[in-house]
Amino acid sequence: MSGQVVLEVAQWQGSGAATAERLRRGAAWLAESIPASRRRTVALDDGAGKARGGVRNADVLERHLQAVREALAEIPPGTPTVTVGGDCAVDLAPVESALSVFGDRLALVWFDAHADLNTPRSSPSGAFHGMVLRALIGDGPEGLRPVRSLPADRVVLAGARSLDPGERDLVGRRGIRHLGVEQLTRPGPLLASVRATGAEAVYVHIDLDVLDPLVFPAVGTPEPGGLGVEELLGAVRALTGQFTLAGIALTEYERTEDTGREEAVLRRIVDGLFGSGPR
Repeated sequence: MSGQVVLEVAQWQGSGAATAERLRRGAAWLAESIPASRRRTVALDDGAGKARGGVRNADVLERHLQAVREALAEIPPGTPTVTVGGDCAVDLAPVESALSVFGDRLALVWFDAHADLNTPRSSPSGAFHGMVLRALIGDGPEGLRPVRSLPADRVVLAGARSLDPGERDLVGRRGIRHLGVEQLTRPGPLLASVRATGAEAVYVHIDLDVLDPLVFPAVGTPEPGGLGVEELLGAVRALTGQFTLAGIALTEYERTEDTGREEAVLRRIVDGLFGSGPR
């Protein structure tokens, strides 16, 4: 992606992790590391908010959603945009924006250890980052719904390996394509899954917990058995070689004190996805 805009959304209130406030530092570092023609930091609330309807911090999350929408409205449609979180819930408005440009030609590939397909009723934590994909396919809580939802059969779950029972049932009922880690070691199954949606463009969501925690542990909800860095990069490169890239997000980096190890992994990912450039 050349000439891209980097949108920093250092939201932590959608996460259910006890260490979620580390996401602010992670987002700031990562946003500065990605080459960009323009950077925009979305102003957010610092503190927690009030729960409503089974969603923690719902009032703050609604304000943040509106702020991200306003920031995206200032970017010309079709401009390559990299959204940097923060928790996974920051990606609601960017996917919504991509849908407004590409419509039925868009598929969403969700690289994540988790499915993020809960509702307020089914969520064990009440954290919206575990509900955001469910919201994107049309089942969001009041105030946290996209303007336009994505048909479930144009979603590809990639690398998800920790699904709640209700999420597993939904994947089958709604025709969501689900590729396990072992199916992402070569490009064929992923490309075939996206082609089967009929899409011409793809939005790529990356929660860094899709990586194996032995490779990258600086996330709030690590799950064993994940991808390696080169497997992730190979999968994304395969997608961008075959489909128009509608946008990409990098989320859930909880910056710790072990910054040397973390930065080495993240620089490989940034350089592999975006190329090296001024930081």
